[in-house]
Amino acid sequence: MLFTNGAGGECGCRFLLVRKRDSPDAPHMLKLKHLAALCFFLSATLEIARADVLIVADEFPAMEVMADKLKSEEHINTKIISQANLPASLAPFQAVIVYIHRELSEKSETAFIDYTKAGGRLVVLHHSISAGKRKNPHWFPFLGVSLPEGDVSSGGYKWIEGVTLSLVNLNPAHFIMTNKVSYPDSISYVSTNAPSHDGRLPGFTLTNSEVYLNHVHTGRHTRLMGLQYMDVKTGVTYMQATAGWTKPAGKGLIVYLMPGHRKEDFENPAYARIVLNAVIYQP
Repeated sequence: MLFTNGAGGECGCRFLLVRKRDSPDAPHMLKLKHLAALCFFLSATLEIARADVLIVADEFPAMEVMADKLKSEEHINTKIISQANLPASLAPFQAVIVYIHRELSEKSETAFIDYTKAGGRLVVLHHSISAGKRKNPHWFPFLGVSLPEGDVSSGGYKWIEGVTLSLVNLNPAHFIMTNKVSYPDSISYVSTNAPSHDGRLPGFTLTNSEVYLNHVHTGRHTRLMGLQYMDVKTGVTYMQATAGWTKPAGKGLIVYLMPGHRKEDFENPAYARIVLNAVIYQP
């Protein structure tokens, strides 16, 4: 077996086999399988090591969109993996993006928290804050959020999919919300759960998306983005300042951005640019 580093930094394995005439086939094939497994392991390890940004996900098409944009617009190499393939250390990465819909494993929870507190940039997207994470003992306290139980009309958390959702820029002086971001809309906005932001604000609109209502902040956050959503069943309009924020954690920084239900959300030029800015932002 030859381990090679080819043109363009591509790594791979080549097998050079010499078969003895008296060598039985079964042991020979077993050895070949072991060599192939070792090759794939080493190739995957080096591929992760070459990435600048690690994306940990359990739904991949949307993150493939962002990986392409990071490469084409910021010349940043990424690697998308599942939680099962989490490397032993996250320290080498410029940023770690978390896009986990289902269960957040204890190993991942600990790794993300330790990485951030040691100085890392953790970009938490969409359903990485969701009801299923309530059972993780450290995740919500680390993020400084809670999802209250109860009816939405009484402040309880609720998610609704298949909706039209507008997002507004609450922090026009912040790099994440302004660098190369072009807002196509001017949206009427009066916050119902934060210091007043009255009038019309620059923003953008997503269709067939998903909204999360009544996120509650339990710590100090720098607010970036607000949401505006009208429930067509009740006629109630919600305007909440919880759709994007930053929060320091140890020596590092958490950035949360709520949109991201479908890959089409990340194809929206304004939102895609905001996610890119969250990765490259230097406080």
